[in-house]
Amino acid sequence: MLTKKKWAIFSLLTLCGGTIYKLPSLKDAFYIPMQEFFHLTNGQIGNAMSVNSFVTTIGFFLSIYFADKLPRKYTMSFSLIATGLLGIYLSTMPGYWGILLVWALFGVTCDMLNWPVLLKSISMLGDSSQQGRLFGFFETGRGVVDTVVAFSALGLFAYYGSGLLGFKAGIWFYSGIAILVGIFIPLVLNDSDDKPLVAHADKPKNDSNKMSSILKNKTVWMIAFNVFFVYAVYCGLTFFIPFLKNIYALPIALVGAYGIINQYCLKMIGGPIGGLISDKILKSPSKYLCYSFIVSVAVLVLLIILPHEQMPVYLGMVCTLGFGAIVFTQRAVFFAPIGEAKIGEESTGAAMALGSFIGYAPAMFCFSLYGHILDSNPGMLGYKIVFGIMACFAFCGAIVSVALIKNINKSKETNQTLSANV
Repeated sequence: MLTKKKWAIFSLLTLCGGTIYKLPSLKDAFYIPMQEFFHLTNGQIGNAMSVNSFVTTIGFFLSIYFADKLPRKYTMSFSLIATGLLGIYLSTMPGYWGILLVWALFGVTCDMLNWPVLLKSISMLGDSSQQGRLFGFFETGRGVVDTVVAFSALGLFAYYGSGLLGFKAGIWFYSGIAILVGIFIPLVLNDSDDKPLVAHADKPKNDSNKMSSILKNKTVWMIAFNVFFVYAVYCGLTFFIPFLKNIYALPIALVGAYGIINQYCLKMIGGPIGGLISDKILKSPSKYLCYSFIVSVAVLVLLIILPHEQMPVYLGMVCTLGFGAIVFTQRAVFFAPIGEAKIGEESTGAAMALGSFIGYAPAMFCFSLYGHILDSNPGMLGYKIVFGIMACFAFCGAIVSVALIKNINKSKETNQTLSANV
C-alpha cells in the first residue's frame, strides 16, 4: 500500500495527531485535578471548552485561505511547539482568565494551524482508492497514541503522589511530547517532494479561482455537512457515561474503565474497520457513511425503546459501546470522500478546512444542548430525548450522504464522457 518512507511519514503524522490534542483535552484524564489545582468549577471548565470551540470554528474558516499556501512541515512544527509552550505556561497554574486564554490559543495552534494541514498530509500519501484505509488507520493510530500517552501521564501523576506535583508532571509530559514531535516533523517531511496522488479534472489558475471553486463546490459542502452530522452524533457519546451510572447504576470502579474504552479503544477498533469496509467492500467512503447513518438511526431507536431499567449493566455497556464503535468507524472516514471526489491536491487543504469549519461546529452547541436536556428532564426521559435528537442528526446525515453519492457518481460519469470524447 505505502512505501517504507511513506509509512514513516504516516507514523509521524499519526504521532502528531495523537499528541497535539492531549493538552486541550486535559479534562479527559485530569478532570478532578483540574478542578482541585486550577480551582475551577464544572461550569468554568465548560466555558474553557466553549471558548476553544468558538476559536476553533473561526480558525477553520480562516485556514481555508492559507491551508494550501504555507509549507506543511513548518506549519505543523510551529503548531506543535507552540502547543507545548502553552502547556508549560499552563503548568504555572494561571488564574481562570489565563486558562481561558490558553484554551483559546489551543484553538489556533491545534486546530487552525495544524488539523487541516495534517489531514491534507494524510490524504496525499495515497490515491483515491486508498483514502478510506488511510484515514481509517490514521484514526486507529491516533487511538493507540492517545491511550499510551494518556496512561503514561496518569502514571507520572500517580508516581509523584497524585498531587500538585503529579499534575504538573502530567502537563509537562504532554508538553514535552508535543515539542519533541514538532522538532522531528521538519526532519521527515519534505514539501518539495509533494506530488498529487489523487487525480483531478481541473486546476484553478490562481488562489482567487481556487477559493471560489471550493466555496462553490457542492460536493465539498456535502462532505462538510456529512462531517457535521457525524460529529453531532459523536457528541452524544459523552453522555453514555452518566447514562450507565444513573440508569444502570454502573459501579464507580467501572466508570473510568468504560470511559477509556469508549474514548480510546473504540477509536482503535473502528478506524481500520471503517477504512477497510469503505475501500475493500463498498469501494466508496460516502456509501459507507450512508449505510452506517441508517444503522445508527436503527440502533438509536432501539436504545429509546429498550427497557433499560430491567436490563443488566453489562448488556447496557455492550449496547452503548456497540453504537460507539459505529460512530468511530464514521469518524475514521468522514474526510475520505474528499479523495473519492477527486478534489485536486492543491485544493485539498482548503477543502479539509471548510469541512472542519462546518463539520466540527456541533462542538459549540451539542454538549450544552444535550446536557441542558438531561438537567431539565431527570431520569430516562432526558436520555430518550437526547437519543431521539441524535437519531434525527443521523437521519439527516443519511439524506446528505445519498445526495453526495449521486453527486460523486455524476461527476465520474461526466469525466468518463469527457475522456471518451478526447
